[in-house]
Amino acid sequence: MKNLYLYFVCILISVQMNLFAQNVKKKDNYTYEVREEKGDLNNDGKMDKILVKMDTIDETRPLILQIFLSQPNGKLTLAVSSTKIIEPQYPFENHGKHSEFQIPNFFIEKGILTMWSEIKGGNITYDFKYRNGNFELIKVKKLIHNTSKGYIDEYTVFTETEFNLITGLRTETDDRLDPKKILNKRKKIVLIRPLPKIQDFKFSDKKLY
Repeated sequence: MKNLYLYFVCILISVQMNLFAQNVKKKDNYTYEVREEKGDLNNDGKMDKILVKMDTIDETRPLILQIFLSQPNGKLTLAVSSTKIIEPQYPFENHGKHSEFQIPNFFIEKGILTMWSEIKGGNITYDFKYRNGNFELIKVKKLIHNTSKGYIDEYTVFTETEFNLITGLRTETDDRLDPKKILNKRKKIVLIRPLPKIQDFKFSDKKLY
């Protein structure tokens, strides 16, 4: 009985080690650098850095976001690593077809990490701020249009959504190319607590905002 118990323990350890090795190997495949941005994210007066890398071995071409924060000794330390926030270039459900969206752009300004992404019929912008030891989503701005003609004209309706997650105020504005006339404006309070953290954020979460 004792030998049988040890046998199962060895199998369990072996499985865990194999899974760990597979995860390390997968992460190591993110070798192609797509984006790099530098700026002060944690308000310590030192330059931090973000990287976006692609796995060129995986057929879906997944991407990883890495955030490096400066330390008192001047070195950069990996603070966040996420493969969920950016959609693969060739999503599995597309059966080999491209997502048709470009890889998101990232910007650092006044301590805010901004992610700008294309979505169907427009674009969406996320603002993350380093708070309480985490990068929390504090603002979302989305702009979409309703045209199905392949071009924009004077009849195209644009819907702009601004969502301040700190206050909970979500505003939707409908208008056309004429900036003097607003067709409709809707406001409501939507409280999300706790604020979403960047390491938990998924590219599919765009549907929530």
